[in-house]
Amino acid sequence: MDDRVNDHTGHTGPDDLPKLPFDRETPLDVPQMYRTLQNSEPVTRVRTPTGDVAWLVSGYEEARQAFADRRLGRSSPDPERAARISNSALFGGPMGNVETEKAQHERMRRLLTPAFSARRMSALGPHVQELVDGLLDRLAGQPRPADLREGLSLPLPVLVICELLGVPYGDREHFRRLADAMTDLEDRERAGAAIAELGKYTKEIILSKRAHPADDVFSDLATMDAPDAEIAALAAGLLFAGHETTVNRIDYGVLLLLANPEQRDALIADPSLADTAVEEILRMAAPGNHGMPRYAHEDVTVGGVTIKRGEAVVISTTAANRDERAFADPDRFDIARELDDPHLSFGYAARYCIGASLARIELRSVFGTLFQRFPTLALAVPVEELIERENSLTGGFECIPITW
Repeated sequence: MDDRVNDHTGHTGPDDLPKLPFDRETPLDVPQMYRTLQNSEPVTRVRTPTGDVAWLVSGYEEARQAFADRRLGRSSPDPERAARISNSALFGGPMGNVETEKAQHERMRRLLTPAFSARRMSALGPHVQELVDGLLDRLAGQPRPADLREGLSLPLPVLVICELLGVPYGDREHFRRLADAMTDLEDRERAGAAIAELGKYTKEIILSKRAHPADDVFSDLATMDAPDAEIAALAAGLLFAGHETTVNRIDYGVLLLLANPEQRDALIADPSLADTAVEEILRMAAPGNHGMPRYAHEDVTVGGVTIKRGEAVVISTTAANRDERAFADPDRFDIARELDDPHLSFGYAARYCIGASLARIELRSVFGTLFQRFPTLALAVPVEELIERENSLTGGFECIPITW
């Protein structure tokens, strides 16, 4: 009997391929299978959760190659037959059009780079610190145990992105509900409906900004020479990405520091370590176990492996950030670590996250302040009792009970 099966791109693969997602021991770890593959096959074929076949890129240098190669895109040359990475409506399969993807991406970056410049983000720093201080004041007055997620991790990025983009903060419950639905890994119909609804919501704001512009990013977008549907989709993407991942980085940063009390004590003794602590948190935090999807627009070689036109690729940044070929003792959390090579949590090259400076400003304020205000901060439950959001694209936890 033939032990090979067809994937959605017409290629075949053995049915004993490694199957995503890989198991991991705790939420603070990355799956050991990644280490095994990095040492033998940093670019290898795997079976995705949908049963399709894709190339997994788990090595650091190989991931940088994949990010930098413009022949790997979010669109597929054969979208109807393209392998799916998951059931996610956001990152589960191809998006966009091969003919226009590069031009749209470049136009988007030209438009948004000034809005998210390091200079503008630096100027935002004092206000972000005010927001952090205010949230911590409110947290201090809450009964214990309190929920770190509801008290700090969630409201801070939402407050900042609302002000930056020009979105009413009073609408936060509405778009947070949509953001949660968009990350659903099981119900693609629910997620797709939420994506459409968020696009409709941002379109209404864009039209309002066009009539009554202000000093915010959505007002800048309102002047963009593009169809309203495209502008609304871009705006929705900014609203979603501008807060969703930072929430989890705050949660995971706190958990990493609590799991490594000597590092927490070093940060309390020297708050100037916040800068390097944030980079180490970004390197080690692994809230999601999904990976970044790409599709080969033509034959391309990554790590000496030829990926054929139309084949799917999954870039695992969480695995690449723990590659022992790039980082000494990569599973050790060290807030004073000097990174000769930057982590890939924000991507690389042309695919480097445009909001990286904003995320860093928020995280530096949080970790330069939180343990100064609450030096006895501790989890109110054992870490193994925290409930992971397993059906969410972005991962994280349902809540993080804390005391002090």
